Amino acid sequence: MGGSGFFLIIIAFVFLYFVLVRPQKRRQLQQQKMLNDVKVGDEIVTAGGMYGEIRELHDDDVLVRIAPELDVRVARRAIAAVITPEPEELEAPEEPGPTGPTPGT
Repeated sequence: MGGSGFFLIIIAFVFLYFVLVRPQKRRQLQQQKMLNDVKVGDEIVTAGGMYGEIRELHDDDVLVRIAPELDVRVARRAIAAVITPEPEELEAPEEPGPTGPTPGT
């Protein structure tokens, strides 16, 4: 009876490891890789929701331009994401419509 209870506790810890601990470690590694890969010119969003462009990189912080002629110093760990530029959407050419007067006018 005691052995089966111990076995269930072991199974519960293994389950919690695969459900909680491993995904958290994976997210931390992805975040650290993103912070290490930022470069001057990248557009970022901070944890506080401020958007800007990286102007200078330092060890623990970055200089971010949030408006023309306005740079702020932000802790590197406060960078939430790097914004990847979306490819320009090609507009479909407009179909030529009837050239005459519209009916009913």
